[in-house]
Amino acid sequence: MALDVRGLTPLLLVYDIPTSVRFYRDVLGFEVVSTSPALGEDKFHWVWLRLGKAELMLNDIYESDDDRPPVPDRARTAAHEDVCLYLGCPDVDGAYAELRSKGVNVKQPVVTHYGMKQMYFRDPDGYALCLQWSAARE
Repeated sequence: MALDVRGLTPLLLVYDIPTSVRFYRDVLGFEVVSTSPALGEDKFHWVWLRLGKAELMLNDIYESDDDRPPVPDRARTAAHEDVCLYLGCPDVDGAYAELRSKGVNVKQPVVTHYGMKQMYFRDPDGYALCLQWSAARE
């Protein structure tokens, strides 16, 4: 018997929760579903976000601001380049225009040899995101 699974919610460790929350909520349009107790404006140790059927959790890597180095540790964040979140988006071209208008450094959409229209960009911690949709369904 197969497991009855109803979704997948990745957890990403981030350098600065307020920056990440503002990116996912204010730039991409995710809603805040739940958080750990608030420590300040947009400041939590953990947050659960949702946009349509996509869900994501973010966790602050540092227990306190005193523990946080002045800049992200490059040795630690290098592995973020190996992570990419693929989100279904029926209007990749519209999303491209919207993200560009908000100042996001986004690559122009392309249609891959396997038939997906895709557009890539990175979040404040260097995690890759790809908005994609089947070019045949456009």
